[in-house]
Amino acid sequence: MSVTPADPDRPEVDARVVGQRMKHERQSRSLTLAQVADAVGSSPSHLSQVENGHREPTLRLLGGVARTLGVPVEHLLRPEPPSQRAALELALERAQADPLYQALNLPPLRANAKLPTVALEHLVGLYEELRRRSERVVATPEEARAANRELREDMRARDNYFAGIERLADETLEAVGYPGTGALTQRVLLDVAAHCDFSLRYVRDLPPSTRSVADLRNRRIYLGQGSWTGGHDTRSVLLQALGHFLLGHGEPSGFAEHLRQRTEANYFAAAVLMPERALVPLLQKAKQDRALSVEDARDVFGVSDEMAAHRFTNVATRHLDLPVHFVRTDEAGRIYKAYENDGVVFPADLDGAIEGQQACRFWAARRVFTVEHYPGYQQYTDTPQGTYFCWSQQVVQPSGSFAVTVGVPYLESRWFRGRDTPARTESRCPDPTCCADPPAPLARRWSRMAWPSARAQSHVLAAVPPGAFGGVDLTEVYAFLDRHAEGV
Repeated sequence: MSVTPADPDRPEVDARVVGQRMKHERQSRSLTLAQVADAVGSSPSHLSQVENGHREPTLRLLGGVARTLGVPVEHLLRPEPPSQRAALELALERAQADPLYQALNLPPLRANAKLPTVALEHLVGLYEELRRRSERVVATPEEARAANRELREDMRARDNYFAGIERLADETLEAVGYPGTGALTQRVLLDVAAHCDFSLRYVRDLPPSTRSVADLRNRRIYLGQGSWTGGHDTRSVLLQALGHFLLGHGEPSGFAEHLRQRTEANYFAAAVLMPERALVPLLQKAKQDRALSVEDARDVFGVSDEMAAHRFTNVATRHLDLPVHFVRTDEAGRIYKAYENDGVVFPADLDGAIEGQQACRFWAARRVFTVEHYPGYQQYTDTPQGTYFCWSQQVVQPSGSFAVTVGVPYLESRWFRGRDTPARTESRCPDPTCCADPPAPLARRWSRMAWPSARAQSHVLAAVPPGAFGGVDLTEVYAFLDRHAEGV
C-alpha cells in the first residue's frame, strides 16, 4: 500500500480502516465529499472510493486530507476503526469475503446508512457463531493425542472411578425398580428410556455414520434393527445416548470436551449394565475365593468382553484394592486405548501419547492373536518394571479383530483364576533389541533386500472430523429424522 509506514514495528495499515477514519472525520465536520476533494485537488468519486476502501490513498492525498480536516496524518493511520459502527461495517465486509459465509449463497449486503446498527450487530454475531461452530471439535492428531493423555492422567488420579456417575446410574436403576442382581432385561431398559422421557424405535435405515439418533422434538431414540449395531450391543448404545442427557451434556466446545463426554457416557452405560451394587459383591466374593475372572462378570451381566474389562478396572482399585491396567490393541499390536495405575509402561511418543503406538510383541495383548486359547488367554510377562499377570481376549468382528487385556502386578495374581498358567514371556521394551529390531539372522538375510508398502493408519494420522458430532453426516441424520417424523 502506498501509505505503509516505514516503521517495521508498526501494524500494517488497512486501506479500509484509513478510509473509514477519513470519512468519520469529514462527516464530523459536516464537510461534503466535493468540498474536501476540491481542497486536496481530487475528484469526489475518487475520494469516495478511497473512503470506502476500494482504492488506496497516496501519501500526497493523505497529507492533503489531513491538513483539510485539521488532524495529524498519524491520526488517519491508526489501525483501529473510528467507531463501533465502523468496526461492525468492516466486520460485515470481511465476513462476506469469507468462503464459509459465501457457501451460504446469500446475496451481497451493503452496510449503508439505512442498515440499523442493531441489524449489523446481529449479522456480525451470527457470522462469528457460524465461524466458532465450524471450528468446534476440530483437532489435529497432536491435539487429539494431547486430549487423550490429559484424560488418561485424570482417570489415573481417580483410579478410573467416577463416583458421581456411579450414583447417577444407581439412582436411575432405583427409579425403574431394578431388583439389584443379574443382567438388565429389555423391560428394564425400556423403563430407563421412559424414565428419561424417551421412547425407542428400531429401524433398518439408521444413517451409516451413526450408532443411534435422538429426536429431541419427538423424544425418540432410534437404534439399528437387531441385537448388534456395528459390533456394539444395542443396550450399551441406548444407554450411552441416554447418558448424555442425564449427565447434562451440551454441545462440546472442543475435542477435549467431546472426548470427556464420550468417556462419561460410556461409563454411565457400563455402570447401568453392570451395577456397582451387584458387581462389587460378586467380585469381592471371587477375590475371597481366589477366583477373580473377567469372564465370570461378563457372563453374569451378559455384556461384551470389552465392557467387562473396562468395568473391572472401574472398581478394581476402589473396591478390591488392586492396581490394574487395561489395553485395547488391534491385530498388528497398535494401541487404541489404555489405562494403568500399576506401574506398567506403555509405549509412548515424545509428548506422552500412546494412541497408535506398537505394543511389545511379547505382551499378552499381542500373543493372544498367535496362540490357541479358550475362553481367555493368561500369561505372565517379565518387564523392566516387574512381572505382570494378564488376561487377554480376542474379539472378532467383521471390521477386524481386536484384543482387550487386563493385567495386575505379579503379587496380585494370587487372587485370579488362571494364575497357574505356564505361559511366560520376557519383554525388554523399550530396548529396541526386544522386538523393534529384527533378529540378527533375519536382518542379515533380508536387510536391503525388502521393500514393504505400509498400510496408512488413518485412525492415528488423520485430523479428527470437524463438527460437534465428529464424523457424523448431518444431512443423512436430518433426512432420516424427516422420514421418521412424518405423521407424528
